[in-house]
Amino acid sequence: MCLINFAYRVDSSYDLIVSANRDEYYKRPTAPVSFWEEAPHVLAGRDLEKMGTWMGVTKQGRFAALTNFRNPNEQQRNKRSRGELVSRFLIENDLPETYLKRIQLQREDYPGFNLLVGDRNSLFYYSNVENQIKLLAPGIYGLSNHFLDTPWPKVQKGKAGLERCLKASLKGVKECLFSNLQNAEPASDEELPVTGLSLEWERKLSPLFIHTPVYGTRSSTVLFMNQQETRFVERVYEGEEYLEKDITIR
Repeated sequence: MCLINFAYRVDSSYDLIVSANRDEYYKRPTAPVSFWEEAPHVLAGRDLEKMGTWMGVTKQGRFAALTNFRNPNEQQRNKRSRGELVSRFLIENDLPETYLKRIQLQREDYPGFNLLVGDRNSLFYYSNVENQIKLLAPGIYGLSNHFLDTPWPKVQKGKAGLERCLKASLKGVKECLFSNLQNAEPASDEELPVTGLSLEWERKLSPLFIHTPVYGTRSSTVLFMNQQETRFVERVYEGEEYLEKDITIR
């Protein structure tokens, strides 16, 4: 993922509400969300190049999601795929904090990442760049390609949109969240972060929804989770069209 906005234990109906965009090169092969054949309890999309994933849930109420930490000067050769950080948590049974302590010991094996892992009892955030395991308190959060709640324009817009959508009628929340995720308005140059990319690419990557000739927002996901059920809605984009999968686990 390249943008994850989420409300944790602030809504009366759901413990966790997530709205997220996955940005990737268009040529990278990807499978849409489904239950995995070799791990039928896991519901997630799949990167068919490295066989990991960027976001997923399980029938038992486990959740994980990932963003890359933007550092164009970082050496990535001979490092492990970040997508396995999500898939390993979903497949295995470690408690979230226990899992992150294991990953902390292996943090140099991976390029920079931000990782969210949780279950029905807790939600944690960890970045191998910052190297601090954090138990999250109730609140509305935003995560892109820097640390949690770094006030990049897309993060701020995403959080504000999520907060606005939570005030909509229950039936309208899903469409409100997807509409917010499709905001393609770039930030002004004065608002752009300085991450080591060219000004042209900082502009291209500044909207919530990204579209360039070779790279952009491949899919959007809206997730609703409480103690009784998990609803996972994914839209995979093909030009102006999209394919939607809406799956509920009870």
